[in-house]
Amino acid sequence: MRLLGFLFLIVSALLIPGFILRIKSIAAGRKGPGIWQPYRDIAILFAKGQVFSNTSGLIFQIAPAINLSCIIAAAMLLPFGRYGSLISFDGDFVYFLYILALGRFFSIISALDTGSSFEGMGASREALFSMLAEPAFFILFAALAIVTGHTSFSGIFSEYTISGDHNILIMTLIGVFVLFQSSLVETCRVPVDDPKTHLELTMIHEVMILDNSGFDKALIHISTYLKQAIYGLLIYNLITPFKLNLVFQIIIFVLVQALYAITAGLIESFRARNKMNRNPKFILTISAVAWIAFVIILILKK
Repeated sequence: MRLLGFLFLIVSALLIPGFILRIKSIAAGRKGPGIWQPYRDIAILFAKGQVFSNTSGLIFQIAPAINLSCIIAAAMLLPFGRYGSLISFDGDFVYFLYILALGRFFSIISALDTGSSFEGMGASREALFSMLAEPAFFILFAALAIVTGHTSFSGIFSEYTISGDHNILIMTLIGVFVLFQSSLVETCRVPVDDPKTHLELTMIHEVMILDNSGFDKALIHISTYLKQAIYGLLIYNLITPFKLNLVFQIIIFVLVQALYAITAGLIESFRARNKMNRNPKFILTISAVAWIAFVIILILKK
């Protein structure tokens, strides 16, 4: 049963990207691509060959596989309700964040390895924004660890339950907000970045992968889809009472992932991307909101 969380995460990763596309198409009043279009694109990329610049080296060639491996390793730490995770140990939420950071590190140095000034610019922005986003995650899960007395995902989510206490309810809402906004930063979506932009001067993640092609680019897209599903699963674990039976838990999981995709699609349809100099302020605001949850816990513990 410990495999449930990982399997549901893979299934939701298959559906979220296409669902976001459909929401954006409906919001724009056009037919748009089908729900499986992202995977048709990946299939095309798998069928293509890889092209490597003479200025790039080994790092550029291995970085996409390492990044995907790190994300899969992080996904194995996440439980599905009371059924636990494939891997669990004290402090695993710290390991989770840093294994994701390791994958991002290889993506950044891969962009630098190309020798392109545009990709170096994107790598610099990616490094800055990820550095600013990490404290929000640490602060939130430090607060949850204090509440539950556990420092592993399985322990935290098995003990943390929404109750009639208005402080716990406020903290849960803050947690959902922090995780959702952090996911937009991590997966490079509006308002921080725009995955569909074609202007190099304003691109962040997309400019980092301009030199990637074929199989490597397919791995990069799969990594992004898995990250979206990971944050959806974190939100599900935070809000779901785990005394429910498995059928109800699956229904709630589907609804949470669908709501995640709908919200992301609507944001991209009706909200403009931030100006580049506003992004640090936006990201630091997420950490500031996470501090509110931490202060609430300190008050509760007095």
